[in-house]
Amino acid sequence: MRWEQAGPRVESPEIGVDDARIAELLEGADKLGVDVPLGWPIPFAETVHAHRHRREVPAHRLHQLRFRATDFAVHHRTGRWPLSVSSDLIGVPALRAARLFAGRDRSGGDVLVEVYPAAALRIWGFSTRGYKGPRGGAPRQTILSALAATLDLSEEARSTCARSDHALDALISALVARCAALGLCDPVPPEERAAAEFEGWIALPRADALALLL
Repeated sequence: MRWEQAGPRVESPEIGVDDARIAELLEGADKLGVDVPLGWPIPFAETVHAHRHRREVPAHRLHQLRFRATDFAVHHRTGRWPLSVSSDLIGVPALRAARLFAGRDRSGGDVLVEVYPAAALRIWGFSTRGYKGPRGGAPRQTILSALAATLDLSEEARSTCARSDHALDALISALVARCAALGLCDPVPPEERAAAEFEGWIALPRADALALLL
């Protein structure tokens, strides 16, 4: 997505990109939104470390092992639980992200920012029911029709996003990245700063952010 004086322009979405292309996009972007956890819960990491060294495993609650500080914040605001990076399959792309983004700021303060497209859509008033998967074409079209009032969507971009929930999520991720760049997302609470730097932090946009992006 390019942000020009006349407004935002969505170019050709790419699906199935390799690591080299992601690295290229990261270096060329002002802000890059990624829909993947950038870290693991601190209690989970402590547990794995203790287990590795045959030490006594810390007594953490199951929720603390499954969810990060940012996941609790997302649930508090939206009522949704993000997938658990320590106990769900989202851990597989998280392992790829850990390799790709090693040494990068995980809290959203630099180029990279973690996003949660479904939560952003809900905050902006969209229904997220049924927009995933091959049967989600009609709900995706509804979302795209509303976004087209703000975005200059090429025919290719609109067609690809209507066909693929991955492409639509990438579009939403780019919008949230823009929100983060403009300071239109909830800030990391000071008391969660240390956790965010280790675990990652999901940028949640303000409810009015979509109208303010221009």
